[in-house]
Amino acid sequence: MLQMKLRDRQILQIALPSIVSNITVPLLGLIDVAIVGHLGAPAYIGAIAVGGMLFNIIYWIFGFLRMGTSGMTSQAYGKRDLPEVMRLLVRSVGIGLMVACCLIILQVPIRQAAFLLIRPTEEVRTLATLYFHICIWGAPAMLGLYGLSGWYIGMQNSRIPMYIAITQNIVNIVASLSLVYVFGMKVEGVAWGTLIAQYAGFLMGLALWMRHYGKLGKHLGIKSYKLKMKGEADGWRKVWEKGAMVRFFQVNRDIFLRTLCLVAVTLFFTSAGASQGEIILAVNTLLMQLFTLFSYVMDGFAYAGEALSGRYIGARNREAFSDTTRRLFVWGGVMAVLFTLVYALGGNAFLGLLTDDREVIAAADTYFYWALTIPAAGIAAFIWDGIFIGATATREMLLSMAVAAVGFFALYFGLRPGLANHALWLAFLAYLFLRGVVQTALSRRVVSRAFHNHEI
Repeated sequence: MLQMKLRDRQILQIALPSIVSNITVPLLGLIDVAIVGHLGAPAYIGAIAVGGMLFNIIYWIFGFLRMGTSGMTSQAYGKRDLPEVMRLLVRSVGIGLMVACCLIILQVPIRQAAFLLIRPTEEVRTLATLYFHICIWGAPAMLGLYGLSGWYIGMQNSRIPMYIAITQNIVNIVASLSLVYVFGMKVEGVAWGTLIAQYAGFLMGLALWMRHYGKLGKHLGIKSYKLKMKGEADGWRKVWEKGAMVRFFQVNRDIFLRTLCLVAVTLFFTSAGASQGEIILAVNTLLMQLFTLFSYVMDGFAYAGEALSGRYIGARNREAFSDTTRRLFVWGGVMAVLFTLVYALGGNAFLGLLTDDREVIAAADTYFYWALTIPAAGIAAFIWDGIFIGATATREMLLSMAVAAVGFFALYFGLRPGLANHALWLAFLAYLFLRGVVQTALSRRVVSRAFHNHEI
């Protein structure tokens, strides 16, 4: 019983701050939309929507910088290999900054390619271009913060990312409102407010690292910035040594490809709904908010899985790893039951808060029971994702996602002629369920390899 309480406490200490952080993420975009929504022209909202979507996709694709860092750091932390812990921080943040520089250099072709796909109106295109070319300079802050956040979670500390997320939202609100309503800016004011908030978050992440973890810098073997001593130079060389870089990119390559599969399914879901008319698109968008809310909570427990499973794999504590896995699934089951009940009892009322269009709400009733099955279908996928990241079993994550994505498209195109939008929802739920099934089938191999491979 004491052991069970210990595991639950460890899980909740990481999961709860992570859930708060996750919930604050969409607020940045919502705040921007709310501000421009009062400027008197629909084109302003369209510009923020298009620009925000572009950056969501870009940063989503490079989310491997957080996930890969979290798993490898938690393993090094479990082994008490503090020099490797520090090398991982420098490596992940450094690579994030390099990727960001590439995005800035390629900003014009990236924007042009995106507009070829989205095809906004001329007015929206002009305003979105202005927004994009300001916010793209936030890429170093965002991708650098990905590395920092993953490192903090790997160090079993999800409170600092929560503080950073809350601070970013406060800064964004104050800066954007000031620039728009005090200095008379419009879309560019919102863009600058977002940019200021991003750098405020990144600088806060660095400042908190200096305050709480600054002493770990000695484990890089660096005693001065001039690097006069051979040992000091070796500290930096080990950060970028070939073997470490190969492993870093192997782990993150699989996560990157997995993310591409995930993005493909998500974007296709929206596109397939849009092809069936405005009402179906609106219905699917509203019902997907139920999935989004559930995912914010379950991602918190997945982060706990990343931190704790990697820690116990690094420490070679299989008993603690197994206990943690069981408790994660218990918590996942509790959340699935809770969300299913809440959605069954109050889901329609929630949809009523999002829209007052009676036609859309009436149409949503036809598909609402699909949304009720989301928690049960997705629980295993979320929990295993966290555990697999902690085990750096990224190849198995990619395999499960690829199988699920193929199943999604096969099921949708096979059933679409007779079931229309029902086929889309059935395919999406099967996609969630398949991810969990494949990962469950691979879990024994993943765990066995993790505890027999001493080169973490």
